[in-house]
Amino acid sequence: MGKEKTKNQKTIRGTSSHRAEEDYSTVPHSFVFHRGQIGKNIGQLVEDMRRVMGPYTAKSLQVRKKNNFKDFVTVAGPLGISHFLVFSKTQTHVNFRLARLPKGPTLCFQVTKYSLIKDVVSSLKRHRMHEQQFTHHPLLVMNNFGLDGMHIKLMATMFQNMFPSINVHTVNINTIKRCVLFSYNAETEEIEFRHYSLKVVPVGMSRGVKKIIQEKIPNLSKLEDISDLLLAGANLSESEAEQDGDHNITELPQVYSGRGNMKSQQSAVRLTEIGPRMTMKLVKIMEGMGDGNVMYHSIYTKSEKELTEILNRKEARLKEKAERRRKQEQNIAQKKQQQEENKKKSLEGMKKKRKLEGTAASDSEVEDPGMQEDQAADTESEDEAEYYRQAVGQEPDEDMFPKAKRKHGPGKSPQPFKKRKLSAANEQKQSPRFAGKPSAGRQFGGKKMGKSDGRKEFVASKKGQFSSKFGRSKEGKKFGGDKGKGSGRKHSGPMKGSGSKPKGQRPKTGSGFKAGQRGSKAKKDFKRKKGRG
Repeated sequence: MGKEKTKNQKTIRGTSSHRAEEDYSTVPHSFVFHRGQIGKNIGQLVEDMRRVMGPYTAKSLQVRKKNNFKDFVTVAGPLGISHFLVFSKTQTHVNFRLARLPKGPTLCFQVTKYSLIKDVVSSLKRHRMHEQQFTHHPLLVMNNFGLDGMHIKLMATMFQNMFPSINVHTVNINTIKRCVLFSYNAETEEIEFRHYSLKVVPVGMSRGVKKIIQEKIPNLSKLEDISDLLLAGANLSESEAEQDGDHNITELPQVYSGRGNMKSQQSAVRLTEIGPRMTMKLVKIMEGMGDGNVMYHSIYTKSEKELTEILNRKEARLKEKAERRRKQEQNIAQKKQQQEENKKKSLEGMKKKRKLEGTAASDSEVEDPGMQEDQAADTESEDEAEYYRQAVGQEPDEDMFPKAKRKHGPGKSPQPFKKRKLSAANEQKQSPRFAGKPSAGRQFGGKKMGKSDGRKEFVASKKGQFSSKFGRSKEGKKFGGDKGKGSGRKHSGPMKGSGSKPKGQRPKTGSGFKAGQRGSKAKKDFKRKKGRG
């Protein structure tokens, strides 16, 4: 049977979810990404730092080459991102930038040494790292950041704000599974970054009892009695020897996960490094997000006079920029006002002209019957454009009078029209060489062949008219310039008469012959008829 639902179940769920959203929105969130060309190792370092900053970071953040810094800033606002951890690489060293959104400051570090998680874990004999450790944020530990100096205090504040703050009186110690350490070395001015896994074990009992409590039963084959294990702790390897002392033994305020970790009892806190690790050095601090005034520089130092000069130059640039913007806005306003005035003048002139045209139209009752509405609209738009030119002294815009024709400039002339190419039929009609009449010639089978302009061509005589194509003879055959079927060629198109020549062929200059049967039989019939004549 399942658990029975209570009456206040919806209320409890609503309040708990609202409280979780509030807690999630108050904690700092971060983006860890790279800029520019990086190698494989730096890419893996970025992934390792995302695990360190989890769970309040974007684990699957996709970065493309075309993305710039402003793209990340734009996306970070709606998501509530408070910090940027940016890695980049040059030919000589690796850079690390820590920026606070939305207005800075930005801390620039130079990474002198680094090791990945896989390198640290492979160097340990026994490592303690599992996924449950990364469900909660790590505990921040800072060492030697209480020294004098503006840049040291600013670094400490930035590192503290990277991780969620905890209340010592109300925190649940079972959620603390990891630890992040920042240690500052004043002599070398370097910062050591380390990442540890945290483990709590009970103290005040023999090693054998601890092994039994922790369900790690040792080998008892060489022991005569269980008391030998509990009293002497025999048969334990050297690697299992503990090095606990006053430096890591404390009294637990709550019950901690693990056997033997009871409230108000002594327990030892053990740290196991799980990586990554970095050794970095502060280079400079800037005011804004990646740009702005340099507040601190470890290499270059400037006097107060130089700083005042830089500030004065920056103020002068800002004033010039504001003055240019003011002039641009003023010019835009003047142009708009001038356009409105010109438009008003044009409209007033159009109204006056319409009144004059109306009076003239009332006086004259005759209307042009060939006038159409489109033509009238075109003439009106042309008149309006002409009046605009005379009143304003400038050419109107194209969208003001769309149907009006723009005048050509004084140096421009209208382009000549292109000549139309005439078709073959029109050329034959207009050409004077084909205007001659066909001369008389010999007749073959009711057809007439004659000369025209010194050329021998076939001319068909049918009711005193000339045909443009060869007709059919009495036998149903067709006149043609090609030979018969024996040649195996077909005529490409109809041959033209009345003095025109076929396209792509030269005119026949020899004597014509009678159309009849083609091939060898046609030749024999032609010779027989010739012999009879």
